[in-house]
Amino acid sequence: MMNGKKRILTALGPGQADRVPLYIHGINEAPIIGIGEKITDGLPQVKDFRKMTDTEKFKVLDTLFLIHESFEVDGFSAFEIGHEIAVDDQHVQDEFGVKYVLSDFGLPVAMGHPIKETSDLSRYEPPVPDPGHLLLLDLARDRFKGEKALFWLMRGSFVRCWRLMGMENMMLKMFDDPKFVHAVAAMVLDYNLAQLDLLVKSGLDVLVIEDDIADKNFPLIAPDQFQEFVNRYNRILVETAHAKGLKVVRHSDGNLCPLMDMLLDTGYDGLNPLEPQAGMALDKVKEYCGDRICLLGNIDCVDLLPNGTVQQVDAAVKKAIQDAGHGGGLIICSSNSLHPGVAPDNCIAMFEATRKYGRYDTP
Repeated sequence: MMNGKKRILTALGPGQADRVPLYIHGINEAPIIGIGEKITDGLPQVKDFRKMTDTEKFKVLDTLFLIHESFEVDGFSAFEIGHEIAVDDQHVQDEFGVKYVLSDFGLPVAMGHPIKETSDLSRYEPPVPDPGHLLLLDLARDRFKGEKALFWLMRGSFVRCWRLMGMENMMLKMFDDPKFVHAVAAMVLDYNLAQLDLLVKSGLDVLVIEDDIADKNFPLIAPDQFQEFVNRYNRILVETAHAKGLKVVRHSDGNLCPLMDMLLDTGYDGLNPLEPQAGMALDKVKEYCGDRICLLGNIDCVDLLPNGTVQQVDAAVKKAIQDAGHGGGLIICSSNSLHPGVAPDNCIAMFEATRKYGRYDTP
C-alpha cells in the first residue's frame, strides 16, 4: 500500500496510485475547529488565527495535523505564517507593504497598494524571503516524516502584482505603461524564486502557484495579456521548480477554458480547484486534457458542502471519481478552500467517500 506522499506524487505523474488521493487545498479556522471537535477537545472559540493566543494557535495547528492523520488526507498545504504585522484591530500589512482589512469570512482583503507608478517602484525596497515564515511547512515535515506530500501555496505573478499595484491600476498599466507592469512582475518573480530555494531546503514536494485569473464566466484579462504579463513569469517558476525535483500545481478559480491550452503547454503537473459553477466539470476537463495533467477537485464548496446532505456529498464524490478517476490523474479536494460556511459533517463525508469509492482494482 502506498503512503500519502507516494499516492499524491503518482497521481501528479499523472498516473494511477493504489487509490484516488485525498487533499485539503486550504482550510479556515472555523472548519478546523468544527471538524476537530469530532476528534479532540480543548479547542478555542472560532476567531481569526491572528487574534488567538499562542496556546490557542498551537492547539489549532495540532488539530489541523490531527485532521490529516485521522481522516487519512494524503497531502498537506502549508503557507506563510508571521509575514504580517498588525496595523490596528482590523488591518494587517504584509512583507510587501500591502495593507489588508481582516474578514470574518475567510482571507483578508487587499486594500492598500504601495506601488502605483514607476516613481513608486524606484523608491520601493522589495522584501527578502524569511525562512521563519516557513514555520508551518517545517512543523508539517517534522510531524508527518515523509508520510504525506507537502504542498506550499505561493502567490503567482498576477495576484502579487495586482495586490502591489491595485487591480484596476494594473489593468490600465498593461496598456498605458507595460514596462512598469513587467518591472513589478520581474521583482515578484525574483522574490518567488528566492523563496523557492528556501522551500526546497525545507523538504517541499509540491509547489502550488496560486494565481486566480478568472471569474465564473471569463478570464479577467485577455489571453494575449495573460501570456505576456502573467504566464511568462509563472512559466519560469514552473520550470525552475521542476529542475529542483518538485511537482507544480496551478490554482485558479473560474472559467479557465480560454486559457487551458496555454496552461497545459506551460507544463503544470496539476490543475485545481475546477470550480463547477464556472463550467469546469470534471468529465469535460478530463476529456479535453486526457492524461496531460492531474485534476484536483472539484467537490462543490459553494452550495454542496455548506448546505447539502451527507448523502449528497457521498454521491458527488462517487460521481467525481467515476467522471475523472479512470487511469489515475485525479486527486479529490473541494472546489476551493474549506471556508467558514462549510458543514463539518459534510467535510468528513467527503473524506470518507474518497476512501470508500477511490480504490483502483488490483491488477
